Amino acid sequence: MRWIFAPATALSVVALLAIVDSAGAQQAAPAPAAWLDTVKFSGHVEAGTTANVDDPGNGLNFGHLFTDRSNQLLLNQALLTLERDVDPKATGYDFGFKLQGMYGSDARYTHFLGELDRVSKDRNQFDVVEANVTAHLPLLTAGGIDAKVGQYPTPIGAEVIDASGNFFYSHSYIFNFGIPLKHTGFYTTTHVSGMLDLWLGADSGVNTSLGDPGDNNDAWSGLGGVGLNLMGGNLTILALAHIGPENPRPVPLHNSTARQIYDLVATWKVNDKLTSTTELNFIRDDFFHASAGGVATYVTYALNDQLSIGGRAEVFRDDQGFFVAAFPSSNDFLNAQEGRPNLSFSGGKTTYGALTLGVNYKPPGIPKMFDGLVIRPEFRWDQALQTSTVKPFDSRTSDHQITIAADVIVPF
Repeated sequence: MRWIFAPATALSVVALLAIVDSAGAQQAAPAPAAWLDTVKFSGHVEAGTTANVDDPGNGLNFGHLFTDRSNQLLLNQALLTLERDVDPKATGYDFGFKLQGMYGSDARYTHFLGELDRVSKDRNQFDVVEANVTAHLPLLTAGGIDAKVGQYPTPIGAEVIDASGNFFYSHSYIFNFGIPLKHTGFYTTTHVSGMLDLWLGADSGVNTSLGDPGDNNDAWSGLGGVGLNLMGGNLTILALAHIGPENPRPVPLHNSTARQIYDLVATWKVNDKLTSTTELNFIRDDFFHASAGGVATYVTYALNDQLSIGGRAEVFRDDQGFFVAAFPSSNDFLNAQEGRPNLSFSGGKTTYGALTLGVNYKPPGIPKMFDGLVIRPEFRWDQALQTSTVKPFDSRTSDHQITIAADVIVPF
């Protein structure tokens, strides 16, 4: 009897062990992370210097904003971020937020009007970069709608305020003079299909908040455009327009004439190492009958995990000398946006050419808490292409400018 029942008993034991093991595996499977567990805190410090071979008497690198001080060390950004990202794979409702504050010399150019803009006249200032809520809404289409409401950097353009999101230390003419930096309002991205996104939004204007003096003209602007995701996501095209009144109250008809901004960014990830980006830009102020715009092309190549090289070539036309300017004092950019007296000066009617060559180097052996530290040296040539009449560089005595710069971004 013992030999007759032994196989059946053995099979039963094996089956029982399999059931127990399966139950244990199910119990060991990680539960979905709690909402609060996905909240992240991070930051970085960025500092750098830009050497101008001409050592201009006014101390300015014309055509630059965030890197506008020649031969001086700048604390560009001390950035702190508290955020919860919306899950990109979410199929149901999902909500997030982002709070981001900054201290440094970059804040002279990034203020929401009416917020912290008179706290300091120093070079280093405080700024709220972002304060918004985000949501994924499973509505209308299979891909749903992503929404952002509050204060946020513009979705327009190839470059961003957060230094860690750019390859180069210096910024393009398009970033400095052809697009907004920030908005207060909302925008939505409707994922019509895996290939097509529709963008729609409204805001209080360029770099504005709400109320007086936060909104320099008490009028709203609109945002709209399309995004294409092609070649399995290796080629993306984002074309956006922002249109609305932007001139401050002292300007006649400030609420009945518009500033039109059109921008297209095409990014092609050729392979794991090589990426090409091209940006087309056009901006027009209807009251001043002034237009500007151009094209910038970026190419970056990762040699290895530590070292990447890149180049940026740009042509930017300012047909009335209205958009491209320098701002000698720390609050001149802010004062110009609010229609207050300021010391800013134009480069005149001309076309600018710029070529930037740079390197991103991530030293090995960095302590884990500073993982991602990057050093970014660059060489840049700026040229006024109408050399017979326009000399905006070297204290308005030269038609060209050579700068050699480097910064370091230390994350934490």
